[in-house]
Amino acid sequence: MTETSDTKNKSGWSRRRVLTTAASGLALAAASGFPMPAIAQTKKLTYWGGLIFSDDANKLLSDTITAWGAANGVETEVVMINQNETVQKVSAAVSSNTMPDALDVGLDLLLLLSRQGVFSTLDDLYKKIGDAQGGWFEGPDRASDTTAAAGGRTGIPFGVNGNLLLRRKDLLEPAGFTEAPKTWEELVTQAVAINKAPVSGLGLALSNVGDANVQVNVLQSYGGRIADDAGKKVTIKSEETRAYLTWLKDAWDKGLFAPGNTTWDGAGDNQAYLSGQVGFIANTGSVGIAAKKDDPELYDGSAFSPLPAGPKGTISPITPNLRAITKASAMQDEAKALIEHLSSPDFMNAYFNVAIYGPVLKNQQQLPAFDGSNPILTGLLGLAQAGTAPAYPDVYNSAWADFSSNFIVPKMCQRVVVDGWDFDKAMDEAQTQGQAIYDKY
Repeated sequence: MTETSDTKNKSGWSRRRVLTTAASGLALAAASGFPMPAIAQTKKLTYWGGLIFSDDANKLLSDTITAWGAANGVETEVVMINQNETVQKVSAAVSSNTMPDALDVGLDLLLLLSRQGVFSTLDDLYKKIGDAQGGWFEGPDRASDTTAAAGGRTGIPFGVNGNLLLRRKDLLEPAGFTEAPKTWEELVTQAVAINKAPVSGLGLALSNVGDANVQVNVLQSYGGRIADDAGKKVTIKSEETRAYLTWLKDAWDKGLFAPGNTTWDGAGDNQAYLSGQVGFIANTGSVGIAAKKDDPELYDGSAFSPLPAGPKGTISPITPNLRAITKASAMQDEAKALIEHLSSPDFMNAYFNVAIYGPVLKNQQQLPAFDGSNPILTGLLGLAQAGTAPAYPDVYNSAWADFSSNFIVPKMCQRVVVDGWDFDKAMDEAQTQGQAIYDKY
């Protein structure tokens, strides 16, 4: 193949057009042009993709990787792994030395395996992609930095998720509220306006479930902290936590919380919103997707936005999804080229439209996917713009994860609103329980 100045990039990989049309991913591949290795490869590049709720997204990823391989003379194998089974399958693959060349991975698993030296460092690729697309949003940039654990960045973010504030705009707008509440105080004001049977203003969980840990974010937005900057000494008892509990108790005394919210299971707030019983919940975009499918009228009457701010700012944690390359892979250059292609605007615009992730790169906010026509993606764009790294401003470590899984803050809330404890007694108990957890680490 004869190379010209516009068919050779800086990495030394030549480029060509694929003059075919095929299914979504193949067509996208053909339209974009890709780096082609100068020497045909005889090895196979295996990619484990994260299987998500969207069949269209799963097919698009698989087809696009297959098309990229065909366009570049690289044999590829795509295996879609249910995200609920990723830890199990990856653990088994690490033990048996059968890891794929590259894979989709969540942040927790990335950090764990980065400490064990499983993944290649990708600082150059991270910088190259960021420089080409306006830089990375602060939330995913900070959250995905594995330098302390691995001596460099081992993951390339491709999308973010996290809790959004879902609200019943069909009830709020007639009451005069056309914009999302900017603060937790404004949230209470708006909830009061629509708190009329059979609708409860607030569908925020206060039970022993993950959704109730949103209260940690509210506490932090009031200036409260779980632990000190070293991530070792628990600091729950404070005047800032007292201010947060004052907000909580005031909203509770106004009768805004849905009945049973202190004993809900993990689906309690989802069901309350989807059944039209509450005006606000904090949850992922999956609730909106369920409404769009099963109750289009409710979906049309809903809006999505980042979590509100407290007196000390907005705490709205994002969960980045990333792509990583295993250090043992013999396909390092090919895997990097593939991940660079999967970060391209054409592919990511198509993927965002069907996968329901928020953007990670600043230029991605200009993609048609985020033009405002999809309210869930609009909310996820806001999350990407304002989102904070997990645990921030606390330290994201094993003690934090253990503390969260024991629902110490929701239990403190229950002491105040159910058991009638005064703030000091409730904070003292949470402080003691929290320190016992942190002392283990």
